[in-house]
Amino acid sequence: MTGRDAAGASSVDSGRRRLALAAISGGNFSQFGARILLGAVVPFILLEFDTTEATLGLALTGMWATYALAQFPSGVLADRLGERPLVLAGIVGAAVGTALVAVSPTVLVFGAATVVLGAGAGLFFAPATALLSRLYDERGGALSVLTGAGAVAGAAFPAAGGVIAERFGWEVAVGAGVAVAVPAVAATLLFVPAVPPANPERDLSALVDPARIRGILARPPLAYTTALAVLCGFTFQAVSSFLAAFLVAHRGLAPSTAATAFGAVFGISAVAQPANGRVSDALSRDAAVASSVTLAGVGIATLVLMPGLAGTVVGVAVLGAGISWPGPIQARFMDRLTDAERGYGFGLLRTVYMFLAASGSVVTGVVASAAGWPAAYGLVIALLATCLGLLGANRVLGLGL
Repeated sequence: MTGRDAAGASSVDSGRRRLALAAISGGNFSQFGARILLGAVVPFILLEFDTTEATLGLALTGMWATYALAQFPSGVLADRLGERPLVLAGIVGAAVGTALVAVSPTVLVFGAATVVLGAGAGLFFAPATALLSRLYDERGGALSVLTGAGAVAGAAFPAAGGVIAERFGWEVAVGAGVAVAVPAVAATLLFVPAVPPANPERDLSALVDPARIRGILARPPLAYTTALAVLCGFTFQAVSSFLAAFLVAHRGLAPSTAATAFGAVFGISAVAQPANGRVSDALSRDAAVASSVTLAGVGIATLVLMPGLAGTVVGVAVLGAGISWPGPIQARFMDRLTDAERGYGFGLLRTVYMFLAASGSVVTGVVASAAGWPAAYGLVIALLATCLGLLGANRVLGLGL
């Protein structure tokens, strides 16, 4: 059964599907941008609170871990109630958390506010992914547009935020993100169809049903894809949390210039993600993931090792092209889940891999504080090499995972 064969989804015509894709992608732009902006203004926050990379890394890990923990219940609720209410709740919840972050007077309050932001935003992605998978047969391309919208936010929010933070303070830069949520909510209300729930009889006890949870997590293809997602996700956390601080401390860039370079990484990623999604549909998910992981590793190594402006420009460009794995990895999960279990199953899997990957923020911060930035990002390169090793083993040994 294809995604559009699911209950109610087949009645949505192509024009409405495109509007829904645009609106949902706009929601991802809003909620993702609110979170990614924090990494871009880390140099300003370090000075404001007179704290360490390790402390801020812990706060950001708290945000991403809470975001991860919300994925599973949001997926189950989407199965039972429909995806649209959860998509709306995610956009609004992220806006509320962003506002609380912007008015935080201390690093402790900042950390608590990031948890609220993570919890609100965590309601969005699993239902959004499940709904697009129901509306589109070509889900690799559709999901890459969704994740690509996040990459556009990763370019726009840091670039604007760096300028605003330097002129008016990081609090104003973060607070400006709340305004972006307003049109995202309006577009969702107007253009996202209220498709009947995929599984309205879904028992909420599934959230604590060990046998059902093991049944998903223990499937070898899903466990293997989860391992790939953890390794890529750790890399994303390391980059999104500390790339700007790394560029300031290791490469000597001014904070606003570092924020612009940070934004450029995600601007390039915004172009690369849909292209890599099409590669994953045309060739294979694994070929798309392998190419992006290779580029990301080369890009990070360039930023660590190659001096001068050339090293910065080349490293930023190659790293941006490399952060194009999200769509193919999401599609790899969806390929291995039935229509009825996509909300539940993908929510569970996303919670697991994102919770584990959230350690990328605190681990990178701690290693950078203790041993320096080359060691911190050297660890990231090693994990990307491990990911390539897993992909190669699956292909060479014919494991069929």
